[in-house]
Amino acid sequence: MNSNTLPTDELKKYGIINEELSFSKKLNADDVQKFLQGYTIVADHDKNRATFQLTDNNTKLKVIFLERDKSISDILENSKNNIQYTDVKNVSKSANELSFEKKAFIFDKETEKVIEFDFIKNARELTAIIADQKNTEELNRYIAELLKLKSFLQDKIVQFPEMAKEITNDLNIVSKEFNTVAGIYEKQNHSQKQEKSNVQLNVNDPDVYQYANQRRDDEQEHDKEVEKSRKFRR
Repeated sequence: MNSNTLPTDELKKYGIINEELSFSKKLNADDVQKFLQGYTIVADHDKNRATFQLTDNNTKLKVIFLERDKSISDILENSKNNIQYTDVKNVSKSANELSFEKKAFIFDKETEKVIEFDFIKNARELTAIIADQKNTEELNRYIAELLKLKSFLQDKIVQFPEMAKEITNDLNIVSKEFNTVAGIYEKQNHSQKQEKSNVQLNVNDPDVYQYANQRRDDEQEHDKEVEKSRKFRR
């Protein structure tokens, strides 16, 4: 490995390379190759996350420290039961108040792996996956998370007018997904109410109820007639 241009001191500091300048065994060959091509390495621990990226022709290391509102162990465990949503804040010294992300963690039953989705970067894919579950409760949870993010972005436009264009782009993405999911939710909710109404109609329909009572009375009357006939024969 040509280490002449790499920021070896920083890479050693964060355990990405060893003292002999070989990459950590935690990284496979594909991870190393992508890292050298500018891809980001992500390290998770409890509620903390650190990202590492080589910049300026691999001469500098960009490090960002993030903090979630939930621990990664809880997210991975609970994602087996339902989708996990989490807020991520940038706590690096260079971070500003706008540094905020919302993530969704979904357990893939086929691969038995938990996949992370960003509400902005993976918006359409995330919406499609949740909508495909046809679960109004899950849709309602997703809608609530979209509303939180929408409100956050609206506040930031006021606080950071110099970044209004960038924030508005994100806000438009969130608003579009919200409108899509809200429409799906209304359709599914209406369909479920209609099915419930049809079931109740079958049980409580006056004509059906009256017919059932009449039939019961007729059967009772028939039984009485049969009993009288038996007594008469005796």
